[in-house]
Amino acid sequence: MKRLLILLVLAAVACAPKKNQPPAVRDFPMAEVPTMFTEPKQRLAWLSEHFWDRYCDTSRLYLCDSLTINGVKAEEVEKQVGLFATMLQQEPLEAGQKAMARCFARLEAFQKAHPEGNVYKEVSALVARYFYDPNSPVRSEDLYLPFVSSLAVSPLTEEALRPGFVWDARNCALNRTGTTAADFVFVDTAGKKRSLHGIKARWLLLIFGNPDCNACQELLTQMEASPAVSELIRKGTLKVADIYIDEDLSLWKERMASYPKTWINGYDPTFTIRTDRLYAVRALPSLYLLDEEKKVLLKDALPEQVLGLLESL
Repeated sequence: MKRLLILLVLAAVACAPKKNQPPAVRDFPMAEVPTMFTEPKQRLAWLSEHFWDRYCDTSRLYLCDSLTINGVKAEEVEKQVGLFATMLQQEPLEAGQKAMARCFARLEAFQKAHPEGNVYKEVSALVARYFYDPNSPVRSEDLYLPFVSSLAVSPLTEEALRPGFVWDARNCALNRTGTTAADFVFVDTAGKKRSLHGIKARWLLLIFGNPDCNACQELLTQMEASPAVSELIRKGTLKVADIYIDEDLSLWKERMASYPKTWINGYDPTFTIRTDRLYAVRALPSLYLLDEEKKVLLKDALPEQVLGLLESL
């Protein structure tokens, strides 16, 4: 009887949760900004760089299943990826890219320490959704580039997925912010061949669009409703080049009259843009804001980003 009692006590101790042991499901462990950083910009910069440190602490693996990623509910992890993306939008590009590279390094190190976990695969998919999906309101190919470039070469990436990441990295590297936009030839409404670099203006808004594209029409409406943008165009400080890249030229010619007369409207006669060799147009409209030297100021930007910057000028 005494022996049975001892066995029952030992079993109870073995099954009891250990003191201070974290639960299998937990809240997202947000990084804690050191008190030495008091300025908002300093705190944002530190938090952006160290956002994933506590979540990817390699000292233990939490629950991983179809609904949970390292102990945190999948929907909560997704919210944190969205928050991370929003934060990086407020950072200088170089700092944002550094934070993205560190994010990948933390995910990779954690997966190597816990190969049975699902962190690398699931968080990488969420990063792609927020930073690269054409419909994401916080997308940024410039920010996604260091992450997807690492995905393309990491030994942890499934071989079947690697070619897709290589292609995405190549597309993200085209016409990066701060580089000179690729030149190309187009034909305008008068039938004249012109080149992108031949357009002289302090600022140039390049639009790859389509007259049947509802989002393109919404952009036109927004631009016409902005007195500041209209004034820039009137002065000639800003020029807008709307280039049709699809093959049905009859549609473009039929709708030619609907394009603003103050814009430079044309089409790609060789369909070079559609080949993704110069520009990766993944959704319409695709917007690029260039300076007078054709350096990229905004790449594949949201209309709100473009209008906000133009109105600030």
